This record gives sequence, C-alpha cells and structure tokens, in this order.
Amino acid sequence: MVLVGAGDIANCEIDGGSGARATAAVLDRIAGTVFTVGDHAYPTGAAAQFQDCYDPSWGRHRARTRPAPGNHDYQTANAKAYFDYFGDNAGPDRRGYYSYTLGTWHIVSLNSSIAADRHSPQIKWLRSDLKDHPAQCTLAYWHLPIFSSGPHGSEPQTASHMREAWRALYESGADVVINGHDHDYERFAPQDPKGKADPKGIREFVVGTGGAGLYEFRRIRSNSEVRSNRSYGVLVLTLGATDYSWEFVSGAGESFQDGGTARCTNP
Repeated sequence: MVLVGAGDIANCEIDGGSGARATAAVLDRIAGTVFTVGDHAYPTGAAAQFQDCYDPSWGRHRARTRPAPGNHDYQTANAKAYFDYFGDNAGPDRRGYYSYTLGTWHIVSLNSSIAADRHSPQIKWLRSDLKDHPAQCTLAYWHLPIFSSGPHGSEPQTASHMREAWRALYESGADVVINGHDHDYERFAPQDPKGKADPKGIREFVVGTGGAGLYEFRRIRSNSEVRSNRSYGVLVLTLGATDYSWEFVSGAGESFQDGGTARCTNP
C-alpha cells in the first residue's frame, strides 16, 4: 500500500502557484492514497483560494485525498472552505479528525487547530480509537510538529500543542508521525514524547514541501537525521505487513532525495 503527500501546498501569491503545480505533477505518476498535512490554500483558506489555486493542481487528486487541516485553513471561520471542499474525505461532523485502514496499517488524521489536551474530545477519541484498532503498524499525521528544526520549532506553543497525541500514539506502539507547518523536509530518528532517542519510539517526518515557499532552518534539533529546504516534493511511504519504506521525491529539476526502510515497532 502506498501513502503519498505533503503539506503547505498552494500559494498563488508566490510564483503564481508554480510550486503546487510541480508537486501535483509528481503525484500524477504515483498511485496510492494521498495525505495532506494542512495549509492547502493560502493565505486564508478561503473558498476562492481553494478553487483558483489548490484545485487546478492538487485538486485533480481530491477523490483519493485524505486531508488534515492546518492553521491557514482555519483563517476562514471554522475552516468552512476546507470542509466544504473535501467533504466526507475530511472525516465526520467537521471535527477534522478520523481514522482509516490501509492494508494492515491503521492510519489516523488529527486536527492540530483545535483542543488537544488530555481531557479534550479529540485526545479521548484518539485513545479510544487506538485501543479499538490494535494494528501492528500505525501512522498518524497532522499539521503542527512536536519536533522541528524550522522556525516554528522554537515556538513553545507549537511544540507542546499535540504532545498528548504523541504520548497516546507512543504508548500504543505507533510507528510514524507526519507533520507540516515548517516549509521544509526533515526526518527524525525514533523518539519518545520528550524527544529522547528511543528505538521503540516514533519516527517523525516534517513535509511542508507542497509548494507554498520554503523556510530557512533555525536550531537543529536532537535526533534530526536528514534535512532539506531547497526542494519542493512529496513523501512516498510504502506500507508493508510488518515494515515500511520512505522516499522523498522532488519536483522536476530538483535533485534532493531521501529514502530508507524500517520495521514496525510491534511486528
């Protein structure tokens, strides 16, 4: 099974949206389920920005996209345009979090723009969902990263907001988390919720390379293994029965690559 995508995608105020067109062209040649990790249409996630900028590029993959919302999507009240655009693919009841199955993998899409403390409906749902789906391999994605060497990685509120989600996933033996928000690519070694290296921890990917401009790195975080802020592109995950492989595929004319293979925490 293949899961492919990125976040921070369509901004027609930057080079007319050429970055999103470049990454959409990569999607054109890769089969599988498309994930997004937020900030689909800049600058405010308005309906016109979805239709005029996102839809002509990544929109041709809408039927196979399972999205997660970002903070720019919520700059339109209640992320109305986001939920209107993606419909049922964005999960039930416009809450912005849901789960699904790909092969033997349990996949969870979360909403980092709403409450995520231990008593919040979202985290209570997550713990119940993980208990009800004791898959041997689990992957989750949302917008705001817990760990990042990009400019948002030094913001305490950003770094802490989804820590309860990470803790719930870690305690259930989850394998992979994918985030956006920082417009770059970064891969971390498996970590626990406090950022300590742990072979049974979660591997995080930041994939804010969908096309909406790129950021400079700031302080390089512990356990950061690979980084690039020079290429738009998508992350391709091939999900096996007890393992997974990853490949970062750059847009046309760009040369950065990353790839590898790992076993699930609970094979």
